[in-house]
Amino acid sequence: MSKESIVERIISDAEKEAENIISQAEARAAQAVDDASLRAERKLTGVRAEVAQKVKSILDGKAATARLDGAKAELAEKRRVIEAVYKNALEALVALDKKTALALADRLLSDFAEDGDEIVFAANYKYPAEVLKLDVVKEKKLKASNDKASVEGGFVLKGKNSDKDVSYGALLQLDREERQAEIAATIFKG
Repeated sequence: MSKESIVERIISDAEKEAENIISQAEARAAQAVDDASLRAERKLTGVRAEVAQKVKSILDGKAATARLDGAKAELAEKRRVIEAVYKNALEALVALDKKTALALADRLLSDFAEDGDEIVFAANYKYPAEVLKLDVVKEKKLKASNDKASVEGGFVLKGKNSDKDVSYGALLQLDREERQAEIAATIFKG
């Protein structure tokens, strides 16, 4: 074998070895690119799922906030309507005709007054002189006060041991506390 053939053979073997190394390197590079692409795709899928979950959470939160705001507005409107109902009831009580107002006063005095109580009429009470003529006033020895009560219609009873607010405003407030849910259910059916 000649030198030239040995050199050619060495060069040929080196070229084959180089091609083999390049081929393996290209295969490893392609595998690395495929692996990286797969990892990137998995990461992208995970990020998309995470973003979708966050978007859903945000939308659910906004929907819950909207429902809560709607419920608050509805409740405020219901309260406004109930407030108007009781305001109208108070106006109706203050405007009672003489016969009805005296019948109510008689009942309140019979139920709540104690012997010797003092009746303090509201400034807007229309029939104090007529109330003082009721039989229950004489029976329980009730007296009229020269003062005016700062209440909404009706009167207050001042006693030796305690005072009783039986004004129209107080009676309606008590009724409201006891029956507000029932009234709301009746007014706002459905």
